[in-house]
Amino acid sequence: MENLKTGSDVLFILLGAIMVLAMHAGFAFLELGTVRKKNQVNALVKIMVDFAISTIAYFFIGYSIAYGVNFFSGAEVLAQKSGYDLVKFFFLLTFAAAIPAIVSGGIAERARFNPQLAATFLLVGFVYPFFEGIVWNHHFGVQDWLKGTFGAEFHDFAGSVVVHAMGGWIALPAVLLLGARRGRYTKDGMVAAHPPSSIPFLALGAWILTVGWFGFNVMSAQTIDAVSGLVAVNSLMAMVGGILAALVVGRNDPGFVHNGPLAGLVAVCAGSDLMHPLGALITGGVAGGLFVWAFTLTQNKWKIDDVLGVWPLHGLCGAWGGIAAGIFGLKALGGIGNVSFAAQLIGTLMGIAIALIGGFVVYGLVKKLVGIRLDPEEEFNGADISIHKIYATPEGEV
Repeated sequence: MENLKTGSDVLFILLGAIMVLAMHAGFAFLELGTVRKKNQVNALVKIMVDFAISTIAYFFIGYSIAYGVNFFSGAEVLAQKSGYDLVKFFFLLTFAAAIPAIVSGGIAERARFNPQLAATFLLVGFVYPFFEGIVWNHHFGVQDWLKGTFGAEFHDFAGSVVVHAMGGWIALPAVLLLGARRGRYTKDGMVAAHPPSSIPFLALGAWILTVGWFGFNVMSAQTIDAVSGLVAVNSLMAMVGGILAALVVGRNDPGFVHNGPLAGLVAVCAGSDLMHPLGALITGGVAGGLFVWAFTLTQNKWKIDDVLGVWPLHGLCGAWGGIAAGIFGLKALGGIGNVSFAAQLIGTLMGIAIALIGGFVVYGLVKKLVGIRLDPEEEFNGADISIHKIYATPEGEV
């Protein structure tokens, strides 16, 4: 029976890893559909190569920083427990690789290729696992201090803050250091529209991400005996809340509608194992509205050219999710309890601070050493032909 349990756990977490791996196709198609046609190939290549670089960085450096585990032993040792430790690494790698996939959407259409790969290596190898180890492996006694002071640890079941807020807040300095796409904002203060190249591809990306997210959240239990249907239904309700709020606040805009479920799912990750489904619905609804409001504000008023709105979507909605777990996780609001609002707030703010510092250091360093932006002619021609020497379609539209 023990062997059966171990084998079931391996299959369970492996299926989760595969589902989150599939989400990276969602990241790719969401970006492909949002950028202009001359940057579609670059969107696809970036997400795939970033995943490969992330794997190397996390395998050799990041996983060891976060969990103190390395794989420098014989295959016979690694295969123990049916290889559970290996598939656990695979599962957590797919989370780590989401960081550059998130950043990619913010810096689209004007970032140089190789410098971005260098930034990916540094982020996944050092910045992300530093905070991951604090939250999920009790590094530096932070969780123990929170529990001793506020009665509960910082709770982030599936990564609203550890993954999404980190990715979104790392992306913000990257976007600021890059600057806006040429022609996006005119000298007289007007905003030049850069409409999505393909709503169907954007929608496909959103659907792939939405479906894969149930692996992201449910399989975060990591063993089959810890699986909870509450996580699945809370994810569903938050997804629906995000869709409906984005539909209303975004006035039927298809880009907002298809990012709505993603906003809701980002926000519910942290407390999906604690909340009542009605709490999850509200959490997702707030996130959907927050995304539309913040995306419009950053693009039109603040003139921050975050192409896919990854800071509003992952950064702000992720932070809201960390805080929401401390609200709707409380027993008084129908939750399971064992959560502290103060601990959630402090943990969320700590994640934001580490992400901002890490983002500025990594992208500032890469910008200073080699530069991170395409030159004006390359940007005008598009990343596809400038970097990859081919257009997405034979006619090569600009």
